[in-house]
Amino acid sequence: MSRAPAIRSVRLAALCAGFVVLAGLVMQPGLAQDGLERAGYFEVRSASTRQVGGVHTLDARLQLVLSSEALEALSSGVPLTIELQLEVIRTRRFVWDDAEAELALRYELEYRPLSQRYLVRNLNSGNQDSFATLYSALNNLGRVQGLPVIDDALLEYGKNYRIRLRAMLNTQQYPAPLRLLFFWRDEWQLQSEWFEWLLER
Repeated sequence: MSRAPAIRSVRLAALCAGFVVLAGLVMQPGLAQDGLERAGYFEVRSASTRQVGGVHTLDARLQLVLSSEALEALSSGVPLTIELQLEVIRTRRFVWDDAEAELALRYELEYRPLSQRYLVRNLNSGNQDSFATLYSALNNLGRVQGLPVIDDALLEYGKNYRIRLRAMLNTQQYPAPLRLLFFWRDEWQLQSEWFEWLLER
């Protein structure tokens, strides 16, 4: 008998178990590892762009602090998705500004109890890194260096552009009933303010 169906069944069972655990955590707030409830917050500390070979690249520093519920879910084996949203906006004088380009970078953060390691997977590229501590994993996620944003040739000559960036905890990968619960719980509404600056050309 083929092993593929058995492997898929095991993975499905593990995924369902993760959802059951997550649902239980949502209904029982304040189960942080240190016994204290923590709100958590995301913040863009700094961000800038520079041209490298005709391409505008992003450097940014973010502060990512998980809430008690998110921490407990992560330690129970439930992966979290952290998303960076970037917009390039053309500034216009007499009409509404126009978004020229939008970019969403998604990273999956997962804890592996057996190896006691934290995995950070880039869902856009598939690249994956492993870290010994949650602090080092979040610190890595909060350091963006040389990320390609947009080719300067795609921007209109003589026009002004601005860029804005924010970070958020994305819960779209969870089932609809859980997403509805998250909508009403501040502990899962982790989203930074937009950080905005002018694009230098």
